[in-house]
Amino acid sequence: MNVMLKRAYAPAAKADGKRVLVDRLWPRGMTKAKARIDLWLKEVAPSTELRQWFNHETEKWVEFQKRYRAELKGNAAFAELKALALQGDLTLVYSARDETQNQAVVLKQLIEK
Repeated sequence: MNVMLKRAYAPAAKADGKRVLVDRLWPRGMTKAKARIDLWLKEVAPSTELRQWFNHETEKWVEFQKRYRAELKGNAAFAELKALALQGDLTLVYSARDETQNQAVVLKQLIEK
């Protein structure tokens, strides 16, 4: 199992394997053809309330992870994502500017656990 992370605005590559968008909203200014997304699992993204509360503020990162992990308990889309990871290379695609503090990072940690 090889789970990778990539911003939606970075070019797709063959090595990405299956590309899954894990954002609730489609990346701004990105066409579907350019994004080369195989699957959009918006249900695995943080709730709108959690996303707006976090607002990518570094001091909220630890609490965001805790709340997001709680949201993922029993989430069918997360179960689907874990199953996809067992099938081969998987790239979690996200649009956040911060490459170290976003939902894809949390998802990757949970999948690899």
